[in-house]
Amino acid sequence: MSGILPSSAATRRSYRLSTYHADPLPVVRVGQRPDDAGLPRRGTVVMLSACNPGGRRRLDGWNARMMARLARDLRHVPHHLGEGRLGRWSEPLYAVEMDLAPALRLARRYRQNAVVVVRRGQVARLVYLA
Repeated sequence: MSGILPSSAATRRSYRLSTYHADPLPVVRVGQRPDDAGLPRRGTVVMLSACNPGGRRRLDGWNARMMARLARDLRHVPHHLGEGRLGRWSEPLYAVEMDLAPALRLARRYRQNAVVVVRRGQVARLVYLA
């Protein structure tokens, strides 16, 4: 079993209301078109985390170790450290400049439920892995 959960209405709402940001990229919201300033002219940016797999809260130390592993996996790919935020809740993420298919493989490896996909001139969208 992968540990990836089907999305609930509450989970979908949380993703939609969250903001995603990593300098120098603009703040991103699912379903909205971000400012193109800071986005690469071509290609895809995927907001990817290794924290709290399957939507299950983990200890901060565990999450930090998983993010360090993800950073090693991304060492040859342009990426920026950032965060996803909803109210007082925040979680670290990387804004990764890579095609969607390899980003989804990484997200599955780290048992993430979804990733946020951003392309210049387009609405940011959520891609669920379940």
